[in-house]
Amino acid sequence: MAKILTLTLNPALDVTVSLDVLRAGHVNRAQAQHRHAAGKGLNVAQVLADLGHAITVGGFLGLDNPQSFEALIEHRGFTDCFIRVPGETRSNYKLVECDGRVTDINGQGLEVDEAAQNALLRRLEQVAVGHDAVVVAGSLPRGISPQWLRTLLLQLKEQGLKVALDTSGEALRVGLEAAPWLIKPNTEELGEVLGQPLTARADQRAAAVRLLAKGVGHVVLSQGEQGVSWFADNLALHALPPKVRVGSTVGAGDSLLAGMVHGLLQNEPPAQTLRRATAIAAQAVTQLGFGIHDREQLAQLEAGVQLTEEQEGCQ
Repeated sequence: MAKILTLTLNPALDVTVSLDVLRAGHVNRAQAQHRHAAGKGLNVAQVLADLGHAITVGGFLGLDNPQSFEALIEHRGFTDCFIRVPGETRSNYKLVECDGRVTDINGQGLEVDEAAQNALLRRLEQVAVGHDAVVVAGSLPRGISPQWLRTLLLQLKEQGLKVALDTSGEALRVGLEAAPWLIKPNTEELGEVLGQPLTARADQRAAAVRLLAKGVGHVVLSQGEQGVSWFADNLALHALPPKVRVGSTVGAGDSLLAGMVHGLLQNEPPAQTLRRATAIAAQAVTQLGFGIHDREQLAQLEAGVQLTEEQEGCQ
């Protein structure tokens, strides 16, 4: 298996509240509440660990409340290269209704100063050596510019790592300039960056072709229940997941990304890679929390994924 680094620059304590129906402006009674250390890179790390990989996690954590994150890192056996900074890591509230609708209330991230940014770059100069790939996922905290993110991505590439990027907005636009090995936006996020809607499959393919020509290795577009499209050189596949009972859509995209990174690093056939990654994402929406907990269910979901080869490939 591979040695993989995941970076979560803006982690959060996720508080997921399950309720029947959210009634704005009224008192709502929770059916259940689940609190856990999270952030896109950490979510990806947990799935990759369940797939058998050795994981290092890093980014920025607040000095005032690191306990939940440190407990997760110790429980999972991750190598910790987080930089601690003054303040409190944010909390994100996810209100999950019985029909699967999720309302997010995201807290404000840490303020990360130049000294902390430089400290992470220096630490990664040492820690990243020997890793096969790095996943940089999530939003940017206050104080960090998209240009700094680009510097980070280029440094990691120069160290010989395959760089997978999952972010949005200006961070994605500038991050694309570093030509990552893999990107995994959803269609809305990529369409916003490119300045055009990507609802039609032909438009998605055309956008992917342009990105591949600029050096991006793999374009993975998530589309919720409509599936996943994967474009690479001489490859254009679409996967439609089986219908599942939705518990929460939180973490589905992170699970998809982990599955794609796993398959690619294991040099599995493209169809197998996309089929399993789509099944892992489908399983994620049936549960709260992150990771692969039911291998039998995963196998059943994988058998239910429908694959379509959209054309001979992107060239």
